[in-house]
Amino acid sequence: MSTEQTMRTFTEFFRERGHRPLTGTSLLLPPHDPVLFTTSGMHPLTPYLEGRTHPLGRRLVNVQRCLRTTDLDEVGDSSHLTVFEMLGSWSLGDYGHQQSLRWGYELLRDGFGIPQRKLYVTVFGGDGQVGPDTESLDTWRESGLPVECTQEDNWWSNGPTGPCGPDSEIFVWTRDGTPRGTPTTDPGWVEVWNHVSMRYLRHEDGSLETLDRPSVDTGMGLERLVTVLQHRESVYGTDLFEPWLRHIPHLWGPLDEPSLRLVCDHLRSAVVVTGDGIRPSNTRRGYVLRRLLRRLLTTLWRDDPTRTLGDFPDELITHTLDHFRQPGETGTVRDVLLQEERRFSQLLDRGRRVLSRRQGHGPLSEDEYAYLHDTHGLPRELVAGLLDERPR
Repeated sequence: MSTEQTMRTFTEFFRERGHRPLTGTSLLLPPHDPVLFTTSGMHPLTPYLEGRTHPLGRRLVNVQRCLRTTDLDEVGDSSHLTVFEMLGSWSLGDYGHQQSLRWGYELLRDGFGIPQRKLYVTVFGGDGQVGPDTESLDTWRESGLPVECTQEDNWWSNGPTGPCGPDSEIFVWTRDGTPRGTPTTDPGWVEVWNHVSMRYLRHEDGSLETLDRPSVDTGMGLERLVTVLQHRESVYGTDLFEPWLRHIPHLWGPLDEPSLRLVCDHLRSAVVVTGDGIRPSNTRRGYVLRRLLRRLLTTLWRDDPTRTLGDFPDELITHTLDHFRQPGETGTVRDVLLQEERRFSQLLDRGRRVLSRRQGHGPLSEDEYAYLHDTHGLPRELVAGLLDERPR
């Protein structure tokens, strides 16, 4: 099943069950939101999970693009991506958690063809404040799926305060042979879908208040699901990255596997962020874009300083904008990338000249780092990288 087929199967399943599709799934949140980018499918829906009436009704479904920078150092492994998509379904005070679990099992088994023997679920087993989630436990036992109870792993919250509640996670066995162990004892079990029962509101003193209108929030990582459905060991082996791995190694090779993955991820993410209207800058969202581009350029130039984004094929820009349903122009995105490449190259040249004048003076002091930043516009991480370039 292709990525596009996976998205259609998910959304059509819930539309047939009365869910209205959300549109306008931008990375950008309303101006009053302190978070720079959408980090999860439920993020834009927080006010409605707390009780506000949604204009589209009580049953919703969407595919939400998200961006997280907390995992930047993990990019290059088999699963972490900077920009990714979440498949989500919501019941805003409508049907209950048990119905959500039954539909989730039905979709995975019948819609995506995952055998029952390859599924395992976890539920909240209770703690000192809230008892075990017996409703979910009974629902899964009725379905015949094996269940494991945990505590912290099956309690969802979006922070120290706000809506929260027990969740139930569905895992798929991803290795050859007969499934073994449990989700907490064998890494062959990979979580694909989380169903959260939003029953409580946590206050600043840690106390819990039962919500007048409990809701259900589910989220499933599209790329992770596709990796499972296409029987790949890595998200980079799926059809989503096929055009990237067809072009990039021939364009800028040879690159080791982690570097190749980082370049593909960061460049793809930069296209998406630019497609949502962000431009490189030294603050907030623009700095995230600038940081992504500088990380990928540093990786490209580490072995060959002649590599340039000018060789980046339009096909990959167009492919990315089309997949994320963005209206941006390929030429506009290309211009933004090339302008930032020139700016970074000039900054590196300036930094090398400045640092060459203090050759052999020992480690830089904090005052010197501040001077280089304030006077020459050289960020600390860039200076540190230039110092690492110098022969020892």
